[in-house]
Amino acid sequence: MTVYCKAKVVLELLREESTLAQVASKYQLNPQMISQWKSEFIQNASTMFEKSKDEAGKLRKEMDEKEARYQQLIGQLSYEIEWLKKKSGLK
Repeated sequence: MTVYCKAKVVLELLREESTLAQVASKYQLNPQMISQWKSEFIQNASTMFEKSKDEAGKLRKEMDEKEARYQQLIGQLSYEIEWLKKKSGLK
C-alpha cells in the first residue's frame, strides 16, 4: 500500500467519524495494522514541521549563494564594459 493511501486511512481514522473497525472494513485492512500506522503517524507528526524549517533554510541559503554569484557576475561584467569603453575610445 502506498504512503498516500496509508495517510488517507489514518486521517480518516483521526477524524473520528468512523470506528477503527469500520475503517478497517471499508479498506479491507487489518485493524491492528491501521492502529500501528496511526501510532507511527502521531509519533512522527512533528517531523513534518521540522522538515519545513530545514527546507526553508536550505532554500534561503541557496538563494543567498545565487545572489552572491550574481553580484560577482555583475561586478565582473561592469568592469569588462568599462574596459571595453576605454579601449574603443567611447569614454
